Amino acid sequence: MAAERLSMRKLREVLRLAALGLSRRAIGRSLNLSHNTVGLYLDRATTAGVRWSDCASLDDAALEARLCPPAPVAVPRPLPDWPIIHQELRRKGVTLRLVWLEYKASEPTGYQYSQFATLYRAWADTLDPVLRQVHVAGEKVFVDYAGQTLAVVEPSTGELREAQLFVGALGASNYTFAELTWTQSLPDWIGSHVRMYAFFEGVARLTVPDNLRTGVRKPCFYDPDINPTYADLAAHYATTVLPTRVAAPRDKAKVETAVQICERWILAPLRNHTFGGLAEANRAVARLLATLNDRPFQKLAGTRRTLFETLDRPALLPLPSPPYEYAEWKKVRVNIDYHIEVERHYYSVPHRLLRKAVEARLTATAVEILYGGQRVALHPRSRRIGGYTTEPTHRPKAHQQHLEWTPDRLVRWGQAIGQSTGALVQRILETKPHPEQGYRACLGLLHLAKRYTEPRLEAACFRALRSGAASYQSVKSILEHRLDAVPLDDAPTLTLPRAHEHVRGAEYFTPTSQEKRSS
Repeated sequence: MAAERLSMRKLREVLRLAALGLSRRAIGRSLNLSHNTVGLYLDRATTAGVRWSDCASLDDAALEARLCPPAPVAVPRPLPDWPIIHQELRRKGVTLRLVWLEYKASEPTGYQYSQFATLYRAWADTLDPVLRQVHVAGEKVFVDYAGQTLAVVEPSTGELREAQLFVGALGASNYTFAELTWTQSLPDWIGSHVRMYAFFEGVARLTVPDNLRTGVRKPCFYDPDINPTYADLAAHYATTVLPTRVAAPRDKAKVETAVQICERWILAPLRNHTFGGLAEANRAVARLLATLNDRPFQKLAGTRRTLFETLDRPALLPLPSPPYEYAEWKKVRVNIDYHIEVERHYYSVPHRLLRKAVEARLTATAVEILYGGQRVALHPRSRRIGGYTTEPTHRPKAHQQHLEWTPDRLVRWGQAIGQSTGALVQRILETKPHPEQGYRACLGLLHLAKRYTEPRLEAACFRALRSGAASYQSVKSILEHRLDAVPLDDAPTLTLPRAHEHVRGAEYFTPTSQEKRSS
């Protein structure tokens, strides 16, 4: 049976986890894939010479072309009824080969024995056996929210609100972290993880949450969809998010027990206290948490803290510096003005991505824009509604040149050719109500130097200024007719007599004279 085509996001995650040293089976459990599928894609990467360090320079299309060639068209075969076969195998004397022979008798085009046996064992592995879990030091931290809440006063409003208790417990030592947050929303969920890792002074290789919608957008046994911000946090701390199965509390028995203990030893003692804010309540939680971690075990020697110091702490991954900065992800489409809209502010992207769908990663201080898994723009975040943040290099070249035009720049350009050329540019700009209306004429005038040479343009501008014809068309006509080479004679002085038969005089326009003419 052909392996399911992985999304590029999940394929990159396979390569990242392999680079961290996880086994194929561990990667498969983390991403809800079979270890055979993980091995297939790792083998493809090895054959193609693609390593995790190469992924940063490959966009999704290039990575897919190298690792995911078109799959051959598979001939559909009748699938056995696995539950019935499983029941038959419980009968005395019934073997897998016997039920396969019966299957082939009814379905001659069905699977051969080896594939039949492989498919059955893969199906049987999805059943729910009861397993005594053995936790390796530094391997897993289990996280969840308590079912109970604690009433805390909101200082700004005086309102009594129910605060949520976040709990994290390490697998080997049971060392526990707990804190109160106002909500179970994504910012509080991510913030609690950051503070939990700091509390442990290290990071477990696997972070095991419940299928809380904040962390897992689409809880699915076959293909869970991790929230992009949660996945971003995991990548920053080099940990792996391994969600539990839906409605499978045994998968997270460690944190279920920790939650129960925190409800009994933290929330219950604080039930009659009134706290004037979340900070005050968390100080009380921290005191009781320290007592809990120092409480001796009933059936084992030592405490959670002593086990943590000897088992988990030496095995934890080091904390990265700096801590993770909370980021949200948003899918947006590039508008025709090569800008995207984020919270009613507009940020530019390269104009080649016009109308493309991109992803925006939003932190408190920056907006990072990605296309095909590659960053294409980075801007400081702005809260100005209706404003624009534009990188000049994102504009088309024609737009860049237009915005670089200014009256002073055009005049200086003209003066570099000659005094008369600069004066004519200045004259054109002064004759327009707005200088921008003369930009095209000035640019056209200056570009004439490429066709007719700068000395000829300077001579033509001199002639145009002397004749009072200060325009682009006049200079162009002078150059076309080679008048710039003709000597400019002084114009004759024209004098008119004061008395002439066509000169009527001021009395002609008096009211009395006008009435006589009309009568």
